[in-house]
Amino acid sequence: MLPEAEVRALMRAEHEDPFAVLGPHETDEGLRVRALLPGAKSVTVMQSGSGWPLAQLDRKPGSDLFAGLVPASQARLGYHFHVDWGSHSSLIDDPYRFPMVLGATDAWLLAEGTHLRPYEPLGAHLREIDGVRGVAFAVWAPNARRVSVVGDFNQWDGRRHMMRLRRECGVWEIFAPQVAAGDSYEFEILSAGGRVTRKADPFGFSARLRPDTASVVQPLPPPARMPPDRGPANARSAPISIYEVHLGSWRRKNNGRDWLDYRELADTLVPYARDMGFTHIELLPVSEHPFDGSWGYQPIGLYAPTSRFGTPGDFRAFVEAAHAAGLGVILDWVPAHFPTDSHGLAQFDGSALYEYADPREGFHADWRTLVFNYARTEVRNYLVGNALYWLERYGVDGLRVDAVASMLYRDYSRPAGEWVPNAHGGRENLEAIDFLRRMNHVVGTECPGAITIAEESTSFAGVTRPPGQGGLGFHYKWNMGWMNDTLRYAGLDPVHRRHHHREITFGLTYAHSENFVLPLSHDEVVHGKGSMIGRMPGDPWQKFAGLRNLYGYFWAYPGKKLLFMGGEFAQWAEWNAERGLDWHLLEQPSHQGIRRLVRDLNNVYRHFPALHELDCEPQGFEWICHDDADQSVFAFVRRAADGGCVVAACNFTPVVRHGYRLGMPLAGAYREIINTDHAIYGGSGLGNGILETQAIPWHGRAQSMSLTLPALCTLMWVLA
Repeated sequence: MLPEAEVRALMRAEHEDPFAVLGPHETDEGLRVRALLPGAKSVTVMQSGSGWPLAQLDRKPGSDLFAGLVPASQARLGYHFHVDWGSHSSLIDDPYRFPMVLGATDAWLLAEGTHLRPYEPLGAHLREIDGVRGVAFAVWAPNARRVSVVGDFNQWDGRRHMMRLRRECGVWEIFAPQVAAGDSYEFEILSAGGRVTRKADPFGFSARLRPDTASVVQPLPPPARMPPDRGPANARSAPISIYEVHLGSWRRKNNGRDWLDYRELADTLVPYARDMGFTHIELLPVSEHPFDGSWGYQPIGLYAPTSRFGTPGDFRAFVEAAHAAGLGVILDWVPAHFPTDSHGLAQFDGSALYEYADPREGFHADWRTLVFNYARTEVRNYLVGNALYWLERYGVDGLRVDAVASMLYRDYSRPAGEWVPNAHGGRENLEAIDFLRRMNHVVGTECPGAITIAEESTSFAGVTRPPGQGGLGFHYKWNMGWMNDTLRYAGLDPVHRRHHHREITFGLTYAHSENFVLPLSHDEVVHGKGSMIGRMPGDPWQKFAGLRNLYGYFWAYPGKKLLFMGGEFAQWAEWNAERGLDWHLLEQPSHQGIRRLVRDLNNVYRHFPALHELDCEPQGFEWICHDDADQSVFAFVRRAADGGCVVAACNFTPVVRHGYRLGMPLAGAYREIINTDHAIYGGSGLGNGILETQAIPWHGRAQSMSLTLPALCTLMWVLA
């Protein structure tokens, strides 16, 4: 029999190599089978095929360890246990008779940190081994003394499924027979210091809704490649107008008490966004997260669509519905940090495994979160694999990477003396930069047509330059400078705008230094900033006119577009994630007018290549008038690759400009395609219809025309 010390270690779930003693083992006496079955009264070994008893196992006195000699030739054909529990009996398979779960190649690639799809071997996977169905569990925890998988299937008892350590890659594994889809589970981890914790699966494909913390066995979603038309729809020459949405507060049901689920959102949100003319829907993070108030930006389950709105299959149905409607789906993705919740990645195996150990590197004071340790190959591999997972397994079009600036700089939001310089003494986080380049390279090569978008608020060079050319490799970057300048300008009393003219013109000095998305995002309507309509100065009429003017300028300006939900109909209230949008406002003509304008702007933006085709190229933009500060007027030309053009003029004062002369790029008749002061949008109805140019030089051009610029209005023209 086993030495007493090993028996005690098994009983206390402290044995570091349970596979060395449990299950079948060749001895000088023959094949000995040992089983640790707490609560069992008696255990009989039965042959799997015939069901014949092979041996009665003896209990080690004072323990729940059973052992006995078993006919080797019959046991090798497969066996299970008949267990008498006193009140009932059951047939169970011995998890310690099955072979290793990880193949040699997987173990090697995981150790090397080059496994492109680590979610395939790690986590919980439905398998059939030797004719027995169950789940293969595998988790990276190299510094743990012992790891068990626990769940309803074993009474959450860490002694019943203690796992095998694959020392070559630091992964613990076990095949658990009879475990099935829908079963809850966690990993029980004994740290080197003797502390026992329970952790959700870092690779769990589904999770219980908070406050529950368990992961849920779920089949790996089959590949879901993007439809072939999606790649061209994501290109920088394509019209990209993004509707940014928080699923929990777009609409609610049952008098605002309950969320819509993914399938209900597919039936409501998708057709709404399509009717509004948007090309993409961007979702605030859908990865599982424990705290509603984080809006998903502090995820626990990076591989699990949040159970708040349904199952992984339901989420997949939402993506498919969006694609069927011609809409792309972009997910906000958070590889910058993670929360400190005890069931998450923090101190996962009792050590700083996923995070930097030094709090000067690994703790975000602003968000009270932990920073991923980008220096570890396994951590980079975990994150790169997660990017591929959403793109390949759910077929989403792209990822908007959150808080990139916080990743790039070691001194981000840290006072002097509270950050650690890089190896060269600088402030850049070289490991994070390397991770972002690798992630973007892998996405670009493995998922052609998919896009990544950086929320990056600094002047870091080359964010959208390919990694091979020294850039980070993103396809697009949020233009935070444009957003800040524009909203500050739009919020000024018009009488003061003449003194801030440069806040509009300055953006064109760098507008083509990156491939930009212009973001009017959720960040601009929370934390006391108010709503978009609330930012506008003046009386109610001026507020609505000012917002229409801003939106016209926004859609005419070079760059892809992003508008947060509620902005399309001028919600008055600041966004509140705890309730639905104020849809009742659409009963009022002024709000309905804003929504109609946004729909028309989207349709014009998509229809005229000059407004999108060269968004990211300097030849797509040309000033006509940028120096009329006294009247706060701006005018410019947007061009397409074939030379076609759209002329835009913006009047940012509440004064009508009659007889305003504007130089035009070509001679001919021009017709208005957008007039934000049109009566159908709630404006005064002033306009120009079709105007002919005259051979009067103006603004450095041979042709010009005299027009009416309505108050607080943007106009757009094309050759008739």
